[in-house]
Amino acid sequence: MSKIYENTLSFDSTRKYTIFCFKRFYSEFIVVGRENLPKNGAVIFAPNHINALMDALAIHAIVPTGLPVIFLARADIFKKKKIADFLRFAKIMPAFRMRDGMENLGKNNEIFDQCVDVLNHNVALGIMPEGNQGEQRKLRPIVKGIFRIAFAAQQLNGLKDGIKIIPIGVDLGDYVKAGNHIIISIGKPIEISDYMESFAENPVNATNEVRNRLRDDLSKLSLDLATEKYYECFEIATEVANESVLKEMNLPDKTVYRFVARQKIARRLIEIEKNEPENIKKLDSLCAEYQKSIDKLKMKTWLFDRGDFKKLYFISDGILLLLTLPIFICGLILNFMPYFAPVFIRKNILKAKEIGFFSSMHFVLGIITFPVFYLLQTVLFCCLINSTWWIVLLFLISQYPLGKWSLKWYKDFVKLRGKIRFKKLQTSKSADFQHTKELRDEIISLIVK
Repeated sequence: MSKIYENTLSFDSTRKYTIFCFKRFYSEFIVVGRENLPKNGAVIFAPNHINALMDALAIHAIVPTGLPVIFLARADIFKKKKIADFLRFAKIMPAFRMRDGMENLGKNNEIFDQCVDVLNHNVALGIMPEGNQGEQRKLRPIVKGIFRIAFAAQQLNGLKDGIKIIPIGVDLGDYVKAGNHIIISIGKPIEISDYMESFAENPVNATNEVRNRLRDDLSKLSLDLATEKYYECFEIATEVANESVLKEMNLPDKTVYRFVARQKIARRLIEIEKNEPENIKKLDSLCAEYQKSIDKLKMKTWLFDRGDFKKLYFISDGILLLLTLPIFICGLILNFMPYFAPVFIRKNILKAKEIGFFSSMHFVLGIITFPVFYLLQTVLFCCLINSTWWIVLLFLISQYPLGKWSLKWYKDFVKLRGKIRFKKLQTSKSADFQHTKELRDEIISLIVK
């Protein structure tokens, strides 16, 4: 059996296809801090863990071609032999936790030794330092396993440069649906050699130093809504104040800068909770009332951000959508099964309950269902229509872009419908509309000072 760190042709080919699909699962694939990626593979990638498989694929998507990354995953998913064999093919090793039974914790010694061996062969590891997955946009406690491996591998190098931990922040536009953004923020490497003298004197203190450094870096790279009591308030407030803080920072209206603005709002909210207890209680109440009000109006916050919509734009956008409606229908027909089959399987066959696994399931099922349905539809097209080979080929390759275009058409339609509703309520001076706007302004006034 080949070593897990060896880059086989079958794994490399599978990974290339998977990453090709992964980048197209999102409307925007944004990488920040690529200059912080080391040239050698003796590194441990440490991302925040918010979305099951997608976090690991985010790491695979940024490393140099040909460099495998060996991941650790919870041991309970290795129970069935066929699944365990596939996970080994995917270069994933089990990590045992307390819930797997005290008798199994000793098996981690062998796994950790294998991790050290991986690093010593100049191959990268991927370890989720939080130890488990969360569905909230905030960091959870950092576990110590990653540091045990890093220090054990570095001991072979002494004080020389060697093992590096690379903090990675992953931000998703949506935890479930395709067609939203992903931002992968790469932090500066943490050189374990810098902590070896401290480790020799007091391993516990050295481990805590690195852990605190990693936590601080991950907090700066991700959207860390670090609150226990006011999470929903933080989530609503970051959305409501996003446009105002973006303007305050004098940043252009781009996805990556909107993320930067949300990070700044999160830090302000943490300060308000810490230093202004009365204001955070007031903000919590306002946000709860605002959410009820905007749900009642069936509107989105971005409509208030954009404000004054011109009727002329409604007409031009409506005409454009009407003219392109046949293309949308064509794309919908050709992509209905590829797009909705993964959702149907997840809901009715797999019956997954945890939101953090939804998009991972959709993605894995989609990389199978999309080519299968496209090929079946092409065969059906050949049977029904006697065409030359180049028309058949054109039909085959046009199905996916038509699907992407139809998805965009639908989003534009929903936006236009929202704008029209917003304009009607604004013009009629609806009491509910005015109240919602006042709540929004009051929320922003507590954050933007």
